[in-house]
Amino acid sequence: MFLKPSQISAEPLSLGSLDCDLVIVGGGIVGATLACGLKNSGLRVRIIEPQRQVEALNRRQAYALTLQTGRILSKIGPWDQILPGISTFHQISLSDGDHPGIVEFTPQDLGTEELGYVGEHHVLLGALQEYLQDCSNVQWHCPAHVVGVHYLENWAEVELTEAGEFLTLRTRLVVAADGARSELRQAAGIPTRGWKYWQSCIAMTIQTEKPHNNVAFERFWPSGPMGVLPLPGNRCQVVLTAPHAQAHDLQTMAASEFLKLLEYRTGGLLGKLELLSDRHLFPVQLMQSQRYIQSRLALVGDAAHCCHPVGGQGLNMGIRDAAALAQILQGAQERREDIGNLLVLRRYEQWRQSENLIILAFTDFLDRMFSGDWLPKVILRRWSLGLLNRVKVLRYLALRIMTGLIGRPPRVIQ
Repeated sequence: MFLKPSQISAEPLSLGSLDCDLVIVGGGIVGATLACGLKNSGLRVRIIEPQRQVEALNRRQAYALTLQTGRILSKIGPWDQILPGISTFHQISLSDGDHPGIVEFTPQDLGTEELGYVGEHHVLLGALQEYLQDCSNVQWHCPAHVVGVHYLENWAEVELTEAGEFLTLRTRLVVAADGARSELRQAAGIPTRGWKYWQSCIAMTIQTEKPHNNVAFERFWPSGPMGVLPLPGNRCQVVLTAPHAQAHDLQTMAASEFLKLLEYRTGGLLGKLELLSDRHLFPVQLMQSQRYIQSRLALVGDAAHCCHPVGGQGLNMGIRDAAALAQILQGAQERREDIGNLLVLRRYEQWRQSENLIILAFTDFLDRMFSGDWLPKVILRRWSLGLLNRVKVLRYLALRIMTGLIGRPPRVIQ
């Protein structure tokens, strides 16, 4: 049972007798990125993860990674291990269904050498786990489960079970990296705002007959956006958006019929297609926590916010959260400040909450604007795509958002 701060009173205890400086609850990509970012901070870090490390790698999922994410992971450390196992794309293609007006973004529009990357879950998390093996200040508890958190005035107590034993960790700060249904956020009474969409998404991996040429494209259909992300080995990750009932039908229809639909929706550019994975169905929502912090607690990644997958921004927002929080905590440690104090944590909240709100609004606009078949909306979105083709400054600004290059960059990449 999780306990709120008001339920426990503070007692005197020297910081030297604490078990660690911070506990990260959730050893996924965002939680592991935060731990990597604190490698040289002097802070003692514990990671609590309910799955064994090898089991956590089994998720069949791929992510679009922005240029900003690549720069963060490069400076933090594990990028050299990640890069050989992922794909780099040099073109983004946007279109409204099968309408001939196509917007093609290239690195020349942004003045960079590439536009982004696509990485599979096991490649990213595996490299982060391997990198953390050499971090002497980081200790894993996995598989382990948090059963309670007591927030006191000067520290927090995290109660967990591991290998059949009950443990208590005393720490200066708890970081919730435990996903969209974060038990830590809910137990702390932190409210959220947002809504569930009228749509679900279907994600799968396909093999293509023709080379994808490292092009990422987004096609907007009346049912919702469809993203196709290039993977190594002439494979692609596809994410289809459709109203709930239609999405369920797409998940359960015969594979041959579904592949014909995919071949039509990809315009024949990829040739004959083959399914390499199950079709995974999941609902989507927009969510923003009203607070990212309270005394002795900080939220990162999906525990703090969720967005529609159009544009592939979700994981990238979480990685930027992790890099920003690592910078704030390291700076506080250097100044001998209490890293769990609200004055310190508010620097993180003020930085990331507003920047994330921009991305949430951007993805919500894309989904609403580029879904549906109401004629005025269809005309407006095709006119908008035409405008992107003609006006360079709009192309540049759109790419800055899509590649994560807006906002304040974490110090590790300055």
